Amino acid sequence: MHNSRRSFLAKTISAGVAPSFLLGKKSNFKVCIIGSTGRGNYGHGLDVAWKNISTANIVAIADDNSRGRESALKRLNCKKGYEDYRKMLKVEKPDFISICPRHADQRVQMIEAACESAVGGIYLEKPFARSLEECDQIAQACQSSGTKIAVAHRNRYHPALSVVKKVIEDGIIGRITALRGRGKEDHRGGGEDLWVLGTHVFDLMNDLAGDPVSCSAEIRTEGKLVEASHIRKGNEGLGLLAGDEVHARWKMENGWHSTFDSIRNHGKRGANFGLQIIGNEGVIDLRCDCEPFAHLRDGSPWMPTEKANAWVPISSQGVARKETAHIRSFVHNHKAALLDLVNSVNQNGNPRCGLKEGISTVRFVQSVFASHIEMGKTIGFPLKTRINPLSML
Repeated sequence: MHNSRRSFLAKTISAGVAPSFLLGKKSNFKVCIIGSTGRGNYGHGLDVAWKNISTANIVAIADDNSRGRESALKRLNCKKGYEDYRKMLKVEKPDFISICPRHADQRVQMIEAACESAVGGIYLEKPFARSLEECDQIAQACQSSGTKIAVAHRNRYHPALSVVKKVIEDGIIGRITALRGRGKEDHRGGGEDLWVLGTHVFDLMNDLAGDPVSCSAEIRTEGKLVEASHIRKGNEGLGLLAGDEVHARWKMENGWHSTFDSIRNHGKRGANFGLQIIGNEGVIDLRCDCEPFAHLRDGSPWMPTEKANAWVPISSQGVARKETAHIRSFVHNHKAALLDLVNSVNQNGNPRCGLKEGISTVRFVQSVFASHIEMGKTIGFPLKTRINPLSML
């Protein structure tokens, strides 16, 4: 990066704005944990995350697998375990719960049971739901009970994201020409990657550019366009799924264009899972669940020079500044998301990654399926069907 440019950045964006959390209630509150060993287990640490919140009292755990339940009780230093989560909710009457299983096929029933028990807040593993029909069911349950729901898309809670937005707003990378996302592209590349990792990328797209307004996409298997014979039941309770290759493009609410690509076994460990914001004067790269979370490269991406400009980190403290030491314990361990959820319940607000944002990620995925069955035709929103479009192929 040129010295003059570096100096300009240092002056204009010297520090980020870390999120503030004001816990309205001082007294301890009750938390229950729902896991399902063998069917998504306890997600990415959504059970132990509550141990980082000083006012949280984990009172009980539910798991229909006895060995998994005993292991969780020891891990969480909790004495009460239930085989049936419905019984646990009825007896314990918790203020908050974590619905931990990664498998999505039990998601709706668990949320509805929590809402019926008047739980104040739910922290939920992704993917949010398997179809827009399930999103409708979740929305109805939460709205009827007043229950707040937050989805474990941790990257949205990273304070460096505020600095990234300021960089964009100040025109540091010029006019935005594209958002370019990729999954991990490992053995899950294609349709499964779209669901289980793509939703993290779509959540960032949504935060930066709003909801999608149109989509065109195609799904392939071994180079051939997916047909009815290629459709199968997906892993992790995802429902109908197909494809080892996905290519999708959306026009976004703010006028930007976003793409997502995933090809099985085309990824390089640690290098593919993320989102690039392409401007005509620079590029910002976001690495999901990594530190540094964001990097900036100055200069037009279409004008190669004799010596390429170096990537510099964007931290919560600003451009080219070192990240704070506690960022992993604050963001990656779900603390920021849980504090935000508790604060939302106490002050009757909306979680930063809540019901609306969770539904948006499902809308991204379902639009890919809907466009594909129309032979890649550009389709608009709202989508015509609420069920998984692959069931119509």
